Amino acid sequence: MAETRLDLRDVPPPQRHPKIQAAFEDLDSGECLTIVNDHEPTPLYYEFKAEVESFDAEEYTVEQRDEQTFVAELPKE
Repeated sequence: MAETRLDLRDVPPPQRHPKIQAAFEDLDSGECLTIVNDHEPTPLYYEFKAEVESFDAEEYTVEQRDEQTFVAELPKE
């Protein structure tokens, strides 16, 4: 599975979701967007699940690497 990776830890919070949405839209079916964030991206998960038809919520994963590093994979159907 092809992967696109975004490290958002230095991106101002108001710019994060638009940047994630644009990167996800650029993916082909079967590809995955990996984001690195400074907090658990639970609100993003629910936003994508409710609003993005091509988001594969069943294959979504998130891993906490340390107190301020969360790595989430957002697969595209």
